[in-house]
Amino acid sequence: MPDAKPSILIVDDEEDVLTLLQLVFETNGFSARTASNGKSAVSSAYENPPDVILLDVMMPEMDGWQVLRSLKGDERTRHIPVAMLSALNRPHEIKVHVKGAIKNGLSKDDIKEVFLQVAIYCGVPAAVDSFRIAREAFKEMGI
Repeated sequence: MPDAKPSILIVDDEEDVLTLLQLVFETNGFSARTASNGKSAVSSAYENPPDVILLDVMMPEMDGWQVLRSLKGDERTRHIPVAMLSALNRPHEIKVHVKGAIKNGLSKDDIKEVFLQVAIYCGVPAAVDSFRIAREAFKEMGI
């Protein structure tokens, strides 16, 4: 029996982002499923815990931070690595998220792929800034 594909739950309130990221992850060997809001993300993770979660920060009703607190507060899901995703221009926060993503098991290549998608979604200047900050984070972490 072949190894199962790693599973990812992608959470974002923008349907275009969900479609794009699902395609990227499925093309790269993941079993990807999506949730378009925080409440459905928590339910989906509780019912069928994924290997990793890619979580948008800014969502209506239940934002990414509230989702993260719910997931980390429940024994069924507290072990799941969560990478936070935001299109806000907050470069000082990117380094924190990059380091957290590495500590949660993502590779440099995984992070680079996400930033390539940032170029499409947020524009090239935001992606260039993100790559620069990620390189700084990688250097600080010795990777």
